[in-house]
Amino acid sequence: MVDTMALLRAFIRTARMVKNTSRLAAGLPADDEVLLDAPDERLAPALVAAALGEYDIAAKLLASTREAAEWENRDRYARRLAVFARTRDEWLQTWQSESPHDPDALLVKAELAVRRWWESPARAELLREVGPLIGAAAEGDPRDPVPWRIALDHARGTNAGHTEFEKLWTEAVRRSPHHYGCHVAALKYLSAAWYGSHRECFDFAERAAQDALPGSLVQALPVRAAFAYLTEGGRAVIPRERLDEAADLAIAVSAAYAPADPWPAEVRNLLTYVLIRLERWQDALDQLRLIGPYATSFPWDRVSDDPLGQFLELRDGVRLEVASIIPLHPRSERGGRARSGDH
Repeated sequence: MVDTMALLRAFIRTARMVKNTSRLAAGLPADDEVLLDAPDERLAPALVAAALGEYDIAAKLLASTREAAEWENRDRYARRLAVFARTRDEWLQTWQSESPHDPDALLVKAELAVRRWWESPARAELLREVGPLIGAAAEGDPRDPVPWRIALDHARGTNAGHTEFEKLWTEAVRRSPHHYGCHVAALKYLSAAWYGSHRECFDFAERAAQDALPGSLVQALPVRAAFAYLTEGGRAVIPRERLDEAADLAIAVSAAYAPADPWPAEVRNLLTYVLIRLERWQDALDQLRLIGPYATSFPWDRVSDDPLGQFLELRDGVRLEVASIIPLHPRSERGGRARSGDH
């Protein structure tokens, strides 16, 4: 009887998946329409020009973010330009040679230098040599918090103590109290994988989320703490309720943005990963619909060398999980089970 019941349950699960999976694709772009780390409409022309060896558009873009104090956009664009320059930096070299004191060129140069040495076995020693570059970027515009976000990352990589880190943190938040990038940098420093613990990480993230401005991505910081806990392990045990609360808060943040908006794409991808680990399949599917075509390398590159392939594979897996729990015979609108004649 036990074997028969197990076989019956497996049969019903398969039948549900066959029946429901195709219709659960509604609202999801086709696999070949999904893009990895797609730039927004402002960044895309700058990357195209950089590929041709031209820096003017990138220079104008970063200058506009500095002049308008668009610090979140400035941080994001500087990161993406530095990533591009790791493999093609002719445009950046030309920019630096023609405008050696340009604060925007100095910012990209500092970000690039930190990224270049981050994976080296001699990281701490090599990164210490980068300090003057970060200082020059910070002097370029004293209002700019982005060089201080780079300084926070730099401090983590050079094994800076808590006292030194807190000094840098004070400088960063003095310029922009709710800057998302600086908060993420601090969260990484406080994580169990670096110089803190899971409890410190969660405490910091939850306080920051409470103090954040409405609609700010900082409100989703606890889900990054949840991700760190789920991926890094450790002795500390964080209650399941705290993980669910972090996910719920990030769901509310995600709901404040339009579907297929590239701005919150990374947070939505991260949230989807956490929801999958928590086996909250329907919530994960909802986020996948909101993500639309905007897959991001993080967090999928933490679990696979093929982040886009991993995203697409898990997207299919989530659909199957949701399909498996949908009843074969959903209740009719009249409240009872649907009869064959109702179809």
